[in-house]
Amino acid sequence: MNTDLTEEEMRRALFGPTEPPAPTPKSHQQDIVQEAVAVQAIKAAKKKVSKGFTPRLKVTLRVSNEFEGKTFEIVHEADTLSTLLAEQEATKTARKKFMYVEVISVKSM
Repeated sequence: MNTDLTEEEMRRALFGPTEPPAPTPKSHQQDIVQEAVAVQAIKAAKKKVSKGFTPRLKVTLRVSNEFEGKTFEIVHEADTLSTLLAEQEATKTARKKFMYVEVISVKSM
């Protein structure tokens, strides 16, 4: 058995014939069409993603503009699972109109 093989014979044995495929002329129009189809597919995929369930918390606040005066209860709905973030968001919005804000409860909806 002949063990002296040339590099080309070894390549052919490992990878098969190394004839390069005939170059096919590509038109620029085909590239544009393929890119447009890819972009449309990505946009369609983004549109299909929908938020099935949005976590919500209901924060009940007691607010007033007078110290130990007449108070009102307001309810704020937060789109988060964190009770701390829900409280902060509710008090921030309540402070825009009222001077004294007290958190009564935070419940899941």
